[in-house]
Amino acid sequence: MSDETKKPGPDMQAVTPAVKPTASKVVVPTRRVVPATVVRPSVLPKPRAEVVPVQRAEVVRQLPFPVGPSAHVATRTADAKNAAPRSHAPRGPRMPLTPENIGELARRERVPARIAKGELEGKMKCRIWKKLHAEEAKRFDQAYTLMTAHPNLELADAFGIVQSGMGVEEFLARRSKAKKKEDVKVARTAVPGDAIDAFVTAMLNDKIELSLVMGESTVIDVITEIKPVSMMLERTGLIEKLNIVVLARKSTWEAMLPSIGRDPKLGQRPAGVSRQPSRRPVTDPRPFQQLAGRTLKIQTRNGFTLTAPLLASGPYDVLVGSEGNEILIPLHAMLSWDAV
Repeated sequence: MSDETKKPGPDMQAVTPAVKPTASKVVVPTRRVVPATVVRPSVLPKPRAEVVPVQRAEVVRQLPFPVGPSAHVATRTADAKNAAPRSHAPRGPRMPLTPENIGELARRERVPARIAKGELEGKMKCRIWKKLHAEEAKRFDQAYTLMTAHPNLELADAFGIVQSGMGVEEFLARRSKAKKKEDVKVARTAVPGDAIDAFVTAMLNDKIELSLVMGESTVIDVITEIKPVSMMLERTGLIEKLNIVVLARKSTWEAMLPSIGRDPKLGQRPAGVSRQPSRRPVTDPRPFQQLAGRTLKIQTRNGFTLTAPLLASGPYDVLVGSEGNEILIPLHAMLSWDAV
């Protein structure tokens, strides 16, 4: 048989070759991913828990073991809770607050009186003050040691000796000198000088010729000006008040001079006048205030002894004699005086 193509018959099925599908790209639709908001847990609101206040005493009481340095903490706390409220009134002094008790405590603790008083009032104790102020406490300790060695020494003087570094005798000498100066100032300010000022002003205004007795001489002149520590005379010029022993009208002094006694030694060599009032024999004018009208016997530094009634006194001078015959005697010119 020749290669003829046989036609398929009814009994034969047409066989068609299988067709393989060609590979093709599959397009898948993509979704747009939206990033989700990340919420941190820390910012999330937390549910509020109901806080029930619990007293510490109740917590301690529920613990099966003691808490704190003492095994009785819970008991004490509970007792304090149930106890009556404390009074906040200030605590009174432990000892009676008297100068004697303050001084006794200050000496015993070797502290200032103000610190001892504070302890008695319930404030800082002396031992605490000594720890906080060690340097000052050391000086007070030294002062009290000096007082033990010198019983007549006061605390202020003892403390001054410690601070100055001087010896006891030297310090007391300076202290006495300063005290005298202060006493002179106090005495002078306690006496008014109106009467003396009125007499000297009248002599100045009326141009009265005066006898001004110095230590070894007498000047007859007229006052033209009065200064704090000196006088200006018409012919003599400026003279220092410290040199004047007696000041009176010329007629009064000449009439009285023959009856006045005089020490020949002092007449030849008058006593000097110290520049420091505290070293002069007479400095306090206060005793003369109670002797107005009494007769005084006064000895001057150039030897005169005058006996005459006291008319008036001032801070620096006395006025003796009678009305119209006054004699002014400065305190610095006196060596002694007495009421007759």
